[in-house]
Amino acid sequence: MSTKDLQNSDSVQDEQQNEKTELNLDDENLDSKTEKEGSEKEPEEEKPESPDSPDEVQEETKAESTVNETNEISEPVEDEKQEPKVEIDFSKLSREDLVKELSNIIDTQPINDIRKDVEAVKAVFYKKQKALNEQKRKDFIGTGANIEDFILDEDPVEAELKDLFKRYRRLKADYNRQHEQVKEVNLEKKYVLIEELKELVNKDESIGDTFKEFRDLQVKWKEIGQVPQQKLKDLWNTYHHHVEKFYDYININKELRDLDLKKNLEVKIGLCENAEKLVEEQSVVTAFKTLQKFHNQWREIGPVPNEEKDVIWERFKEATRIINKKHQDYFKGLKDEQKNNLERKENLCEQVEEIVSKEYASHKEWSEQTNAIIEIQKTWRTIGFAPKKENNKIYSRFRNACDKFFGKKREFYAQNKELQDDNLNKKIEFCEKAESLQDSTEWKKTTKELINLQNEWKQVGPVSKKQSDKVWKRFRAACDHFFNKKSEYYANIDQEYDKNLKLKQEIIEKVKAYEFTPDVNQNFEALKKFQEEFSEVGFVPYKLKDKIQNEFREELNKQFDKLKIGDAEKNLLKFQTRLETLQHKPKSSGKIRHERDKFFNKIKKLESNISLWENNIGFFKPDSEEAKIMLKDYHEKIDSAKKEITVLEEKIRMIDKSDSE
Repeated sequence: MSTKDLQNSDSVQDEQQNEKTELNLDDENLDSKTEKEGSEKEPEEEKPESPDSPDEVQEETKAESTVNETNEISEPVEDEKQEPKVEIDFSKLSREDLVKELSNIIDTQPINDIRKDVEAVKAVFYKKQKALNEQKRKDFIGTGANIEDFILDEDPVEAELKDLFKRYRRLKADYNRQHEQVKEVNLEKKYVLIEELKELVNKDESIGDTFKEFRDLQVKWKEIGQVPQQKLKDLWNTYHHHVEKFYDYININKELRDLDLKKNLEVKIGLCENAEKLVEEQSVVTAFKTLQKFHNQWREIGPVPNEEKDVIWERFKEATRIINKKHQDYFKGLKDEQKNNLERKENLCEQVEEIVSKEYASHKEWSEQTNAIIEIQKTWRTIGFAPKKENNKIYSRFRNACDKFFGKKREFYAQNKELQDDNLNKKIEFCEKAESLQDSTEWKKTTKELINLQNEWKQVGPVSKKQSDKVWKRFRAACDHFFNKKSEYYANIDQEYDKNLKLKQEIIEKVKAYEFTPDVNQNFEALKKFQEEFSEVGFVPYKLKDKIQNEFREELNKQFDKLKIGDAEKNLLKFQTRLETLQHKPKSSGKIRHERDKFFNKIKKLESNISLWENNIGFFKPDSEEAKIMLKDYHEKIDSAKKEITVLEEKIRMIDKSDSE
């Protein structure tokens, strides 16, 4: 595998939106920090004396209305019902259709609403692109060519997709610029509303009409969208100043005012409850962003009764503190993980650089080191991102080291023509052997021999490009000739299948009727002979294959169970029978190796358990009945595990012995 393959699979790290915004709370103020702008703490609000008159209550209301605003105001919720968006399963589209769909999305949908679709198209497209590249690579290898010579041509479909991405980014940038212009317009609109608010105190109309006009201005204020962040603080200070002046001017009916304060309290209690539920949100980032929206809503709500003011604020502030803490801990953990990833990647770079620094003089050495590089590349892919500032640097270092290795390897083979000629002679010999077997009718034997030849072919090193395709086609033609004849033969043996079915049924009846002798070995040999006879019989009708095989296995196992031997030995005898059955089946070598790997992994797990149990025993003092019972249980587990390991090791030995025969 070349580093071009590695580069395709180890895509450039997506830009992480590292939320560093924190809500820092004072006793009476809401204040936030963002990554781009430092927090500016608003002046502390003076707490009024306990009011004794409606005028003093009004003063409290004015003070309550001056909650500072430091975050942008969320966009108003549209009342209009929007058409439900049709979800598209991009994974079912071809690469060409994905490009068309992306073009259609950019042309027909709002540019600010299509980010997820664009990313989804990109992810699916490059997944398919990777699969296509891998297929091209396999086809190239299938011709017998050297993988180091493989180079991907420029893909016009991928180029068209990249052009669409450039267009999307350009349109998105234009949208952002327009959005900033809209913010400036919104700022002007809000200053116009402030001027209207200033004029309310000069009205000669009734208090009810003036108060209604004031409420209408507040609704309009909320409906206006976002404004530039740097102008937000001054805007809100000016707004709240004139709100206070309005409350000074308007002598609100106390009953109406109390009702308004109670309503505001209910809304703020609801916000507190919603904020407290956010503590259970699994996504820390989602919880933090939602909390910011709640703070924006809090600022929009008017004053509450003075006796509830501090209580409700402390409740909301406590929920904010918990979510802020989780947010800080989350990004601290993410930073530590990325630092650990960087250290692991640096270690892999050092391993590759050490391999590159050495000289290799044989095909075997180059092959071994190539495999080592490929394994390191696989490990690299399992490691997550490094810190953003270091991620591209460490990847470039790793890629350059791998490129240098494969460059030296290409130079070695380019200069080693004698080795290539020797490889060509070996492959010509394989062609001659395959051609000598292509007309054989010993289907099982010849199939195994040709498969072995194919495996040996893969182990031979590269040959010159001029001869590679020619010798491969010759070898493949001989193999195809035999396997085509074999397919034709088995297509015309249905009658023989029926005959074989009757023979296997007769053997099953013999197994059922077998009567045991006092000699255990004689009984085992008899059962083993039944197995051999059953395996030597040819194929049966396909629909009955599993049924007749399971029936034979069931009856044979019943007889094995009657043997007067230990469970472990009986287990090994059954496995020996099953192993011999698999050896008579075509394409069974993979199953046998899988069995061996499974046994080996189980041994490792049992050994680990034994080590853990023995370690646990050291913590017990047998000075109580309960401790003695637990110690006995651990010892029984250890003995059982050791016996099972002995059986598994014997099974592995039997498999290895069968491979060497």
